[in-house]
Amino acid sequence: MTDMTLPTAPGRPLPFHTAPGTAHRRAIDRLLTEQQGDGCWEGEMVGNTAVLSQYVIVARVIGRLPDHAEREAMIRHYRTTEVPGGGWALHPEAPASMYCTALGYVALRLLGMGATDSLCARSAQWMRAQPDGVTAIPTWGKFWLALAGLYSHRGVNPVPPELFLAPRRLPLHPDRLQCHARSLYQAAAYLHGRRFAADLGPLGTRLRHELFGTDTMPTVWRAAGPDVRVPPGRLLRTAHAAARFYERRPARRRRERALEVCYRRVEHEQRTTRDMGLAPGSALLNVLVLHDRKPGSLAVRRAFEAQAYWRWCDIDGVRFASGRTQTRDTAFAVEALLTDDRVATQAALVRATAFLWGARLTEEVPEPEVTARAAARGGWCASEGGHRWPVSDCTAEALTALLHAAPRGDRHREAAVREAAAFLLRRQNRDGGFGAYERRRAPRLLDMLNPTEMFTDCVVEGSYVESTGSALVGLAAACGAVEPPVVRRARRRAVRFLLRHQAADGSWPAARGVHRLHGTWCAVRGLRAAGLPTTHDALRRAAEWLRSVQRPDGGWGEHHSGCLEGRYVEHSESQPVSTAWAVLALLDAEGPQDAAAERGVRWLCRWQGEDGTWEQSAVTGILFGTVMLDLRLSTRYFPTWALGRWLREETGRSVRR
Repeated sequence: MTDMTLPTAPGRPLPFHTAPGTAHRRAIDRLLTEQQGDGCWEGEMVGNTAVLSQYVIVARVIGRLPDHAEREAMIRHYRTTEVPGGGWALHPEAPASMYCTALGYVALRLLGMGATDSLCARSAQWMRAQPDGVTAIPTWGKFWLALAGLYSHRGVNPVPPELFLAPRRLPLHPDRLQCHARSLYQAAAYLHGRRFAADLGPLGTRLRHELFGTDTMPTVWRAAGPDVRVPPGRLLRTAHAAARFYERRPARRRRERALEVCYRRVEHEQRTTRDMGLAPGSALLNVLVLHDRKPGSLAVRRAFEAQAYWRWCDIDGVRFASGRTQTRDTAFAVEALLTDDRVATQAALVRATAFLWGARLTEEVPEPEVTARAAARGGWCASEGGHRWPVSDCTAEALTALLHAAPRGDRHREAAVREAAAFLLRRQNRDGGFGAYERRRAPRLLDMLNPTEMFTDCVVEGSYVESTGSALVGLAAACGAVEPPVVRRARRRAVRFLLRHQAADGSWPAARGVHRLHGTWCAVRGLRAAGLPTTHDALRRAAEWLRSVQRPDGGWGEHHSGCLEGRYVEHSESQPVSTAWAVLALLDAEGPQDAAAERGVRWLCRWQGEDGTWEQSAVTGILFGTVMLDLRLSTRYFPTWALGRWLREETGRSVRR
């Protein structure tokens, strides 16, 4: 997006290049064309090439490499995402990453590309130019290279399966971990305990030489490359040293018992997620676990074929998404469509609400105690519900969209609303904030034992501003004027959590979106839903902060580096999603008469394309604290929603004008 010089006086209006009503209709019309046949919307969650590389490694290990056309489509994706100078990045705005580049190089060679091909040659040259070369790759990368038979397990920080034999009440039991972490841990602990290492034959020997300049497997376990965000502290280094000493001669019977426990947990995860897994990273490890126990079995084939659930294909080639987002995208699209009252829009809303009702989890996960699963019934996943891992904010947004879109009164659906509210209440933590998948099970101090080296927000479940804000909105929609005492108490605690976590400058941090703008919108929206008046000091300070960071052209833009630094960092260009979040927050905190909100609307009108879309040049999502995501459909519904709300509240009439 090109930044143009525009009038900079804070209160000076900018010209409308497109009338707000026209811009809104264009945006709605475009959004309607993107509704899918089952009534949902879904945009790609763009991450990096690591999952594609892991998929290729697993495919080679189990003897299921894709056919020629699929291989070429995968190679095409590596070509389209290559960083200038060679290699692949952790996210679309980052420089080359050793983790992504080393795994990408291995995957390309397994797909049949030669070492002298320009794509491989450039990435190899980049890796050789880095201090310590490939041995600087973080532990998670070393682990995957070890699974491929290219790195020694002695050079990987231990992942002892015996921890699963400890009493569950202990703080260090893996069941205390955040669900993604424990899902990964149970599979990784099995594979590490078995010293699983594929035999790639002569190609493996060549790859070791190409990566490390030697035919032997490296045993360097320290990492010091640019991907390392969380260097291991003294406590973790001590734990690693003790585990390495134990791994020299582990107690055989105890190891066998621990491996059996891990295997049963993997089997349970496969059953309860219909072989899809919680996420593609852990699901691919599950495939290797099943392959180690029963190579060539039906279970292995089912598990591997189920990974097509995460597959994404278009002109940029074949890759695997970091997640699926049908429910999330549809809920926000419904909110945007509710600002329009044309017949075509109403028909789309009927299909969308039918999809959302159908995506609700109506059955409990069987034997949840095996993997310490929290109750799932009544919730919604970020996806269409296939893998049965519901999330609090997606549940709240789906519930809110449904209740905003459809009148109440159906007895069956009233019961569903009560179930959803109960689901949300089970995610509230002691501090009043809401977790994403579950309640927090361990103190944040456990983050000191973060073994990943490259991710920051990945060890224990937390209390999140956006989850708490969404929960307040969802509970308000579910309860209406008649609020049960348990909900009133939960609401008061959630409000106190948000007020405590407001920064001195008036903003709030986010854990799933970039960053202060997203957190501030979520918090303001939740506080207003909880009944705080616009005159409340917290909302007044939030509005002042939003006005203070508005760019001279009338828009807002936030750079992802602020997520890592814990502060607001302005982007060099205004962005449509950031601007929409700011406008929506100001509409809640101040109303349509706010001059900053109007200037934001003018910016959205000015930068809309004739096809009703906006060009987003910055990432908007966060994964595990350090991996930024491009949520492709966000640039459709958030600006549309902001325009429609401003029009309705500014005119007090229908937006058809």
